Amino acid sequence: MPSRSASDIIPRVDGESSSGAGHGCLHDVVYPPDWRPNPKARAYDPSNPAKHYKFELDTFQRKSVEVMEMGESVMVAAHTSAGKTVVAEYAIAMALRDRQRVVYTSPLKALSNQKFRELRDEFADVGLMTGDTTINTDASCLVMTTEVLRSMLYKGGEVMREVGWVIFDEIHYMRDPERGVVWEETIAMLPSAVRYAFLSATIPNAREFAEWIVKTHAHPCHLVYTDFRPTPLEHYVHPSGGDGVYLCYDRDNKFRADNFVKAINAVAPKEDGYAAGRTAHNKANAGDGSGGGGGGGGNNGKAGGEDTAANRDIHKIIRMVVEKNYDPCIVFSFSKRECQSMAESLHKLDLCDENEKDVIDTVYWSGLDALKDEDKRLPQVQNLLPLLKRGIGVHHSGMLPILKETVELLFQEGFLKVLIATETMSTGLNMPARCVVFTSPRKYDGAGYRWITSGEYVQMSGRAGRRGLDDRGLVVLMMDERMDPAVAKDMLHGRSDPLNSAFHVTYGSMINMMRMEGAENVENLISKSFAQFQNDRKVPELEAKAAALAVERDAVAIEDGDAVAEYVNLADTLSVLRAERRDVLNLPAHCVPFLQPGRLVRVCARDPKRTEWGVVVKHERDGGEYVVDVLCVVEEEDRSVASESRRDDEMGSAAGAKRRVVPLRVSQIDRLSSVRVYLPKDMRPSDARARVQKSVVEMFKRDAFKDGVPFLDPESDMKITHESFKKLTRRITALEGMLSAHALRDDPDLTEKVASHAKRRDLSLRHKIAKKEAKAAAGLCFRDELKQRLRVLKRLGHVDDDGVVLTKGRVACEMTTADALVTTELVFDGAFKELPAELCCAAISALVWREAGPDIQEIKLSPACKDAHARIREVARAVGRHVAECKLEMDVAAYADSFRPDLMDLTRAWSTGTSFVDLMKMTSLHEGSVVRAIRRMEEVMRQLATACQNVGDAELREKFESCREMVKRDIVFCPSLFL
Repeated sequence: MPSRSASDIIPRVDGESSSGAGHGCLHDVVYPPDWRPNPKARAYDPSNPAKHYKFELDTFQRKSVEVMEMGESVMVAAHTSAGKTVVAEYAIAMALRDRQRVVYTSPLKALSNQKFRELRDEFADVGLMTGDTTINTDASCLVMTTEVLRSMLYKGGEVMREVGWVIFDEIHYMRDPERGVVWEETIAMLPSAVRYAFLSATIPNAREFAEWIVKTHAHPCHLVYTDFRPTPLEHYVHPSGGDGVYLCYDRDNKFRADNFVKAINAVAPKEDGYAAGRTAHNKANAGDGSGGGGGGGGNNGKAGGEDTAANRDIHKIIRMVVEKNYDPCIVFSFSKRECQSMAESLHKLDLCDENEKDVIDTVYWSGLDALKDEDKRLPQVQNLLPLLKRGIGVHHSGMLPILKETVELLFQEGFLKVLIATETMSTGLNMPARCVVFTSPRKYDGAGYRWITSGEYVQMSGRAGRRGLDDRGLVVLMMDERMDPAVAKDMLHGRSDPLNSAFHVTYGSMINMMRMEGAENVENLISKSFAQFQNDRKVPELEAKAAALAVERDAVAIEDGDAVAEYVNLADTLSVLRAERRDVLNLPAHCVPFLQPGRLVRVCARDPKRTEWGVVVKHERDGGEYVVDVLCVVEEEDRSVASESRRDDEMGSAAGAKRRVVPLRVSQIDRLSSVRVYLPKDMRPSDARARVQKSVVEMFKRDAFKDGVPFLDPESDMKITHESFKKLTRRITALEGMLSAHALRDDPDLTEKVASHAKRRDLSLRHKIAKKEAKAAAGLCFRDELKQRLRVLKRLGHVDDDGVVLTKGRVACEMTTADALVTTELVFDGAFKELPAELCCAAISALVWREAGPDIQEIKLSPACKDAHARIREVARAVGRHVAECKLEMDVAAYADSFRPDLMDLTRAWSTGTSFVDLMKMTSLHEGSVVRAIRRMEEVMRQLATACQNVGDAELREKFESCREMVKRDIVFCPSLFL
């Protein structure tokens, strides 16, 4: 994307206060081709701004305001707490001044609620649209989730014709694998007359994003980027079992390597049980989909959490933080259960005076005033308050939403000195602290434990340091295992992750786009995506790579090229046939009777030019395969033939010896010889192995073996008489003869010629792959997948052959919270009409619940719920088969199993009036998880009711509305404290 010489770099001026205007930023701007400035563009007038501030704006804030006043879009990339909200507020004030409407989007409903409250206090004329809640939709400033904005664009709402500015908060959320596609679709579909204010954490490829905006909407986009952190951070490491912390990155961002080495050396060794206990503790906490207790009060209300080494360490750190006045402090843990346990382990700490306790008590019960008395007696509600009154809070997704909001309010007002939270709290919520603590450098990501990335670290550590209150922020990383200094340096340095596209094609998007403007509009949407933009940028590089490989290939000259190619083809074919023969010879029925101790065998070496011989020591069955212990001469540094699952040193090899007994799979044996050698009974002594090896070497010197070691005859010895095997043997013999008689057989330069041929062949293959990649990159992303998904929609009756959206498709258009295909099939096969309302609620729970749990067969269900779930699985399998038949990757069984019945009886009970207190007695799940699931169910019911209204099914619409009324009650749907 071309740009003018419009970059101006403003250097940081040392010595200025953090609120001064001299702190550096990078201002860059990308213009579309042939862009002409608007002569009527308003220039920023500091004496008459759209909004006045009581402080002097930082450089990046002032520069952002200037370009927005020009009527041009801006992307602001800055650290957490740098002051990006100032830019958003100015954009709103500017739109209101110019009598335009403005949309403020955020990635989370909770963040939208919080922003609504803040902006309403500031501007008054503010509305809220989150799906759950709708307030003042006629307001000039509308706060909404990005999903709601996308839905408005799908439906072509009148509001969008009046919108002048859209503010995208936390735009780096666009890289989220699940929901990032929502941002790309929304930005691509917005009218080009709209201007944007993108607010982001620092990202290394911010300019690339700005270039995409310019290409998509053909108007300038400015980039205002600053690495300046208003409150500098100091990063410390606390080794497990240690008594202190080590400064590893100072406030000038200098790595203290010597301190880090000291910290690593102080980590408690695994032998003392600490690390092992910690690992077990983490694993127990990894599966947070189940396991009860709730915020601040698990363990059935018992005082004190588990007495683990981790909890003892966090107790020491919190004491240090409080004693040195480094509070408030946020402790990040990657497990809901560990949050619970750590909070309860601090039961001896009391950080509040009596006046604070009284205020906390008043705020707490005032916030919960809307709850029924029985809900106020929930263990989670009862157990949290004593913790809060000691100045300690917990914040994680397993808590009731109203309790999380209460904790947020108390923390923001300074009544909580310590907050133990999961990483979700670091996204957007305005909750800075003076100190941040990480309980571990590793996290469980669903597949296993891994180091947290630098981007994750910078997102969470950015909460440390309150602007205007602290001279520095403190970050403490609890380290329970040794870490490579390079890994630690990269993590602690805090480099943000790049903003890469997470775009993917969904059935809902396809149908909505086809309904708006036809099938071609889907391709148009993809062509405007950030994924396509990033893909297009790769094309020149890929084409250059292909051209370079072609030049390199052509530079490889081969003498007797045709003859060499013929020789190599013969050799390759012979190698393949020998492998086929080996597979037959190594079938257990053929080879096991001959695996006696002392049998000489030829082993498949990693280097095909080398033959390795060994002697069978013993064999045994290991699961479904035989394993043969073979005495081999192996390189000390190359034990590739040995199975890592078994210890070869059990055979007693001496240090530095090359003669080793290694366990091999039968498939690693090339041929069995007809020769056996004497084997001592005990092969563990090194001299015994040496004697065997010596006898083998002496045997090779005999005249009888001058033509090679004889092999077992497949037909006469091993009794393999299949005609196909005989044919294979004849082909091998023929090829061996052809190779022996080949003109190049005795050529002294044969090895060099074959190597040149292999190099040229490798370069030719790489060139073809590079050309294919360049050609694919030059085309439309997801083109093949798009065709396959369109085929699915046609087969299921959502669209016709001309791409016109049919009745089924009009229903699927509305399904954004549950699987669009399966939910629509259930509507049209009559399942929801046949089921009573309470079982409809139960069935919908299976459409939204996706947390891991026990095997489906182990879940006990009532007969009615079991039948309903069986029907859902039957429909899912039918849909899955259609998808698989259309050549899309699909595991039909796993797809059917993804519709889990864990909450079916639970939600059936809730829909029939069971209290939430009694409901939680039926499950070990966290209260917050149940509330979130029921709210998602209500959202699906609302979408189903709208869909039925759109297709004229009044009876089913009324049924879904009735289902909504059955579940939408009490503590599950109590209003947000921010509204």
